[in-house]
Amino acid sequence: MTIRRVRPHDTEAVVALVHALAAYEKAPDECHLTPDQLRAALFADKPALYGHVAEIDGEVVGFALWFLNFSTWRGVHGIYLEDLFVLPEHRGSGLGKALLATLAAECVDRGYARLEWWVLNWNPARKFYESLAAEAMDEWTVYRLTDDPLRALANEAR
Repeated sequence: MTIRRVRPHDTEAVVALVHALAAYEKAPDECHLTPDQLRAALFADKPALYGHVAEIDGEVVGFALWFLNFSTWRGVHGIYLEDLFVLPEHRGSGLGKALLATLAAECVDRGYARLEWWVLNWNPARKFYESLAAEAMDEWTVYRLTDDPLRALANEAR
């Protein structure tokens, strides 16, 4: 078992896992990520996206994709975990915990204040996250603008 930074040759495998995650989350038709998009995001001169993979015997079987956020209250960056996924046949093996531990180490080593992520209410992984002493932020409501509503609001600025 190896946890390491994602490399350019991992892009196809990570994209396949992202699509597997979308299927697991019952939204396969909403996932449009391509290898070219992921490669551009991860390996730009100044990337805004970072990632780690979990490997077993040279095969990528899990991943974590993340980016930096900033806490105005703490005055320092944090990590926002966009996606974490381990193939079902490898769950319970410690790979998910190892990926999260690696991100926690990134936070501690860089002086970041927090590691955050969202999880669907029905996802059984919530018990796993709670076993790590992660706190559900139940008092917060997530809002999102996409597609036509996003464009409509943008037009008000023009």
